Amino acid sequence: MMPTLKPLGEAPRVDVQIQSALWDAEPEAAETVRDAVAAVAATISVPGLGLSVSLTDDATIRSLNRQWRGIDKPTNVLSFPAAHTQAAIATKFFGDIIIGYETLKRECADENMIFLHHLAHLTVHGFLHLMGYNHESDPEADDMERVESKIMATMGLPDPWVDRGINREFGDA
Repeated sequence: MMPTLKPLGEAPRVDVQIQSALWDAEPEAAETVRDAVAAVAATISVPGLGLSVSLTDDATIRSLNRQWRGIDKPTNVLSFPAAHTQAAIATKFFGDIIIGYETLKRECADENMIFLHHLAHLTVHGFLHLMGYNHESDPEADDMERVESKIMATMGLPDPWVDRGINREFGDA
């Protein structure tokens, strides 16, 4: 059980949509996603009020990855920031996060990770992308990974980067 975290600001509303029956094998998935979003809000200032998270399968995420990124293969997580429309600005909607079941499950098996821990990390990672973080350059990747590590620590979960040979300090994020 993850600790209850108090948001720094208003906690974002999270609409979790389970779009594949594969997720039935993980009945705590939606709660894990909500807890991860709350952990982001408890760790860094979150200026928005809502986001959508779709838990889907590899076929769907592969199609989205091909359509929007030109990459014809499944991935673990995609983030789609909300357009800067008047409606999105007025409602402070962040955007959408899509997470693919089979790729997540395969990564857990390949890297000996606990499924819900990795789901929490992918949710944090996707949410940070919605907030403008990226890993296009080494300094940006270092910053994003440091923030991810700090957020995972607030949830009492393992640092996702330590096992990959990266040791992050939790300085100001």
